[in-house]
Amino acid sequence: MADIQRAMQDLLERKVEEGNERGLQLAVYYQGELIVDAYAGIADQASGRAVDGSTLFPVFSTTKGVVATVIHLLAERGRLQYDTKIADIWPEFGVNGKSDATIGHALYHTTGIPHMPTGIGIADVGDWDKMCEEIARLTPQWPPGERMEYHAITYGWILGEVARRVDGRPFSQILKEDISVPLGITDMYVGLPEGMEHRVAVLEEPGYVQPTEEADSLQAIPAWICPLHAWMNTPAARRACVPASNGIMSARAAARHYAALLPGGIDGVQLLPDSRMKVATAPLRLKDNVPLPRGMGYGLGKEGDIMGDRLVIFGHGGYGGSIAFADPELGLAVGFTKNLYSPNDAGSSIMEELRRRVAGL
Repeated sequence: MADIQRAMQDLLERKVEEGNERGLQLAVYYQGELIVDAYAGIADQASGRAVDGSTLFPVFSTTKGVVATVIHLLAERGRLQYDTKIADIWPEFGVNGKSDATIGHALYHTTGIPHMPTGIGIADVGDWDKMCEEIARLTPQWPPGERMEYHAITYGWILGEVARRVDGRPFSQILKEDISVPLGITDMYVGLPEGMEHRVAVLEEPGYVQPTEEADSLQAIPAWICPLHAWMNTPAARRACVPASNGIMSARAAARHYAALLPGGIDGVQLLPDSRMKVATAPLRLKDNVPLPRGMGYGLGKEGDIMGDRLVIFGHGGYGGSIAFADPELGLAVGFTKNLYSPNDAGSSIMEELRRRVAGL
């Protein structure tokens, strides 16, 4: 196992030296053992702060997989069902054509409301109650369940408010008490606590071009929250609870979360039974009954995907190149975090080399 650790460490350092990456982490569990815990580069160019294993990275939509796990934990405890109508839990949600939208629709990105509310601004994103009120009033673009369109940001408030209403605790507290504490994770947050700013990597995106959508058009990611990397470099964005897109974590934490979803779990902790994960990772089927590479809150492997080309693989990636996933057939769980967003992203080549090395174990 020392060989794979050394090889992946050397590869990360080389990608930084070549200028393809600034700072990055890679953590890999294989059949219950942490076989790679590698990191390289700079977390903050201004100060010269180096990346270490406990550096925290904003991971954007990689957070969505953790949200899914929270919902599946509540389902396993009998607090909700996937076919429960959201309006049965959250009555205000059932207006303007959404009365039949279910929790399953939200997990599969088929509620019909991928778009953010209009008439709000960046200061509102940190106001949980206001955002939930605005989301509840949205009108779907299609009948819930009819088609899938990625709910880039609305996903988090829909499912986060469902979790809060059935459980009673705020989403960030559920995450801490039901995932982080049982797994001994101390570096996974949706809503950064005070005193942690010094550990967060600064994001960079050279050559970013501002989108030009009309202000009154329906936008899943509104222009006013862009550039996303600049937004996530602000204390306000880091402290907010936006479960679809503002998780801050280390690669170790991301990988450990997925290791705990594999058969047998990790260090005696399996968050969800195999039977629940079979349901949670069932591919979406719409009217044509063709299986799509989308599970209930997790993306699934497909041809050309960075996670791998098999539907059994599940996880989620995020804007800029972070990703975390599990491969049940191999007993593999991976977390990958980074802070330089560019067309020369090295993530794919790093995952290719990782797969090659794992195949030789």
